[in-house]
Amino acid sequence: MKRGPARVRRGGRWSARDVPALTGRTFVVTGATSGIGLETAAALYAAGADVTLAVRNEVKGRAVADAIAARPRGAPWPAPGAVSVRALDLADLASVRRFAQDWTGPIDVLVNNAGVMTPPLQRTADGFEMQMGTNHLGHFALTNLLLPHVRDRVVTVASLAERAGRLDLDDLNYERRPYSRARAYGQAKLANLLCAAHLQRRLADVGSPVRSVAAHPGASSTGLGDQLSVPGATALFRFGSRFVGQDAGGGALPTLFAAVEDVPGDTYVGPRGLFQLRGAPTAVGRSVRALDEAAAARLWALSEKLTGTEFPL
Repeated sequence: MKRGPARVRRGGRWSARDVPALTGRTFVVTGATSGIGLETAAALYAAGADVTLAVRNEVKGRAVADAIAARPRGAPWPAPGAVSVRALDLADLASVRRFAQDWTGPIDVLVNNAGVMTPPLQRTADGFEMQMGTNHLGHFALTNLLLPHVRDRVVTVASLAERAGRLDLDDLNYERRPYSRARAYGQAKLANLLCAAHLQRRLADVGSPVRSVAAHPGASSTGLGDQLSVPGATALFRFGSRFVGQDAGGGALPTLFAAVEDVPGDTYVGPRGLFQLRGAPTAVGRSVRALDEAAAARLWALSEKLTGTEFPL
């Protein structure tokens, strides 16, 4: 699949106002109760899309949906679509299966956004290390189970942390090696990119028009910083993100760009500024490890085994 630069309009000043009219299109956004997920869902809804917030906490999700619907909107924008809420716990494969089994109708774009960042060692309901289980394996299973419904594309939200990621396929879930919060996060985000690229290869192999693309927010001040448990780390994260990065609205722009612009499969979108920390979205590069097709194929096979799901097309 050809990998080319995505077009950025107006001299690189692409914003949520550049999202085209999306009336009649359906989006599913995981982790949409805060941060980048919330801002992504809000922009899609305001552009006329029907948006489902796939969230762990339905009560919070309904409050967020009401807040999204109540946001003021500019005159040029189309009539808003609908915003709904469905329960999804990516740290529990039974919940992922229920979500997929209960889904009817088409999905134009699936946005795999939800994630956890650098918690102490925890396990999912299925025994996976929490960051690998939530950020990668939960979304991997969700994508395979929903893919027959998807008409346009799957967007995977990765992170600059993939550059520091090291994949250990012999101990993916930290059952033997000493646990490192940061290394586990980098590994999970590297897994996101590897499988997003491998998904595109699988789609191309069967002649599917569906695309797999990825995005990262740069340095964005979001609720993920609240998950840092090292003393003082949350305050430092917020200060650093605001000083060299951008707010959640800015951090959502690469995801929005990847979701609505006409980009080739396997495009990776991030901020165009210095070190990709902030700025208008554009196609960006990724680490050498994220380009390893053999590692991606092995990870894909292992992920199928761990989740009990497989490429359905």
